[in-house]
Amino acid sequence: MRRTPNERAQPPLATRFRPGNPGRPKGARHKVTMAVEALLQGEHEKLTRVAIDKALEGDTVALRLCLDRIAPPRKDAPVRFAMPAVNDADGVAAAGSAVIAALADGDATPDEAARVMAVLQAQRQIIETVDLERRLSALEGKEGADA
Repeated sequence: MRRTPNERAQPPLATRFRPGNPGRPKGARHKVTMAVEALLQGEHEKLTRVAIDKALEGDTVALRLCLDRIAPPRKDAPVRFAMPAVNDADGVAAAGSAVIAALADGDATPDEAARVMAVLQAQRQIIETVDLERRLSALEGKEGADA
């Protein structure tokens, strides 16, 4: 069958990304990483000592390297503001209002508020699940008593 110029050939069914392709085996390491580790084998202590000595001499790059290893910058910090107990749906709503108030007052950044709200959402789902389980058990108990 001849194709017109506007028709495109269909790709083959077997593609490189077919389901079940495991990719790189678990624990497999990149060749470059293994080569670098082989070069540095047994030299870690000497290199660390040289970096510390240079930092103590005033080399700012070496100092930054040492400090980043000793006390790396935190990715998350605790968020502190008053929040009510979150034991039921009303508590989740009140806590959500407290998060929004903290955001409005500048006590929390938008990113921090979003992360706290995600935790509150998870808590709400847990409360709903427990409540549904209780209701279902109560209904099943009534059904068993009626029979």
